[in-house]
Amino acid sequence: MTRIGATVDQHDPISAARERGADAAQILLGDPQAWTKPEAAYPGGAAALADAAKAADLRLYVHAAYVINVASPNNRIRIPGRKLLQQTLTAAAELGAAGVVVHGGHVTKDDDPATGFDNWRKAVEGLELPVPLLIENTAGGNFAMARHLEAIERLWQAVSGHPHSDRIGFCLDTCHAFAAGLELDTVVERILGITGRVDLVHANDSQGGFDSGRDRHANFGAGKIDPEQLAAVARAAAAAGADFVCETPGEAAGQGADVAWLRERLDVKAQ
Repeated sequence: MTRIGATVDQHDPISAARERGADAAQILLGDPQAWTKPEAAYPGGAAALADAAKAADLRLYVHAAYVINVASPNNRIRIPGRKLLQQTLTAAAELGAAGVVVHGGHVTKDDDPATGFDNWRKAVEGLELPVPLLIENTAGGNFAMARHLEAIERLWQAVSGHPHSDRIGFCLDTCHAFAAGLELDTVVERILGITGRVDLVHANDSQGGFDSGRDRHANFGAGKIDPEQLAAVARAAAAAGADFVCETPGEAAGQGADVAWLRERLDVKAQ
């Protein structure tokens, strides 16, 4: 059954989800701009959060730190990123998460993009996957591994050799897709043609225009994306079995309105 939620503070995701009318929640396990080891801040730690989420029938997702870029040719970025990603996967498993979301990363203009895709291959070959790893498309960067469909296809070819490739999934961010210049009318169909799956949708409107490269989220109806397009993307992704997380502004009131908007258009009641 499709779950709809929002990004919330990890200290009490149960209460935060309830405030938003959500039956899913995405959390960070530390400062997303830091290299610190991920830890559950919930009182009682990971085991207590796992028990509380199960009792509340709340599906948890973990977003990995934004500093992770396993595609980078720079050893000082790539190697710590691999370590931090593994730590995040392990920590997410301890709290019973349904998956870990990580950005696709990038190389620089002076690098061969093939190096980035090969670095992804090496990264997943060295990972243990106690929970699914969900690779997220990104909004900007001409040298990104997951902005354009052609790059996503090359990335998927690189990671599909993992012996447990069934545990590598895709997170579609609607703001990122729009800002990257992907046609929303066909984006779910085309992603499915490449990856065979869409596991999670970061459901966001976009402050920036089409193909602007701007990663600036907005509440539904407050950005540049036609609401009917957003609704169509949501329905297509729900048909593919995806869950939804709103990464939108406004705390409980703003996100709660977005959760309700999705519920109405998908005709999905809270669990």
